[in-house]
Amino acid sequence: MSSLNYRTAVLGASPNPDRYAYLAVERLKSHNIPVIPLGFRKGEIVGEEIILDWPQQIDNLHTLTLYIGPKRQPEFYNYIAQLKPSRVIFNPGTENRELYRLLQDNHIQFEEACTLVLLSTNQYMI
Repeated sequence: MSSLNYRTAVLGASPNPDRYAYLAVERLKSHNIPVIPLGFRKGEIVGEEIILDWPQQIDNLHTLTLYIGPKRQPEFYNYIAQLKPSRVIFNPGTENRELYRLLQDNHIQFEEACTLVLLSTNQYMI
């Protein structure tokens, strides 16, 4: 499968280059994976404008990678389910059993993993 088929939304994208969400957008782009940075602060990451007004639908979304903690996630449960990604990646610190159940109920795959490690070990597109 081509990298173009792995369109990825980064939920919690940050304009701060010290944040892992920033690095995820940067690395996804360097792997030629189409990326949609969904964030809370205005800014850009390697030429990608952070989207503050999140779209209700993202066509051909393969992966949603989470960079917001479990305490903040509940307000986004419906949004995540509505997007219907093929998978959700729970990066370290974002694990959430309640959201796992919601994803299972909506037939959305998920995994506890680090997007940066998956990319660096060529396991992202498996």
